[in-house]
Amino acid sequence: QVQLVESGGGLVQAGGSLRLSCAASGSSFRIVNMAWYRQAPGKQRDMVARITAAGSTNYADSVKGRFTISRDNNKNTLYLQMNSLKPEDTAVYYCNAYITNAGLYNYWGQGTQVTVSS
Repeated sequence: QVQLVESGGGLVQAGGSLRLSCAASGSSFRIVNMAWYRQAPGKQRDMVARITAAGSTNYADSVKGRFTISRDNNKNTLYLQMNSLKPEDTAVYYCNAYITNAGLYNYWGQGTQVTVSS
């Protein structure tokens, strides 16, 4: 069994920065693609940024130029550097990963709250 655990959320003023982390733990697994999603109250869960095993990235238009996704394959950890935060970035942020472990499976973290005050 593989677990994804996010950290780094919190309360920040508009224009500020936060860095989210997502650590994968378990045994005998390999992480393929990883992504960050977010879900605001009353809204659907949307992709924020994704990164392939080779390091290719893409972003939602709303965060381009402000957010940067990265990964440390040695540490099985995903990051999201969020700069110039806006109140509309307020949401629960979820880590997502496709992991091979005797098959290909999709995993979600438990989520971390990001609140941006105006």
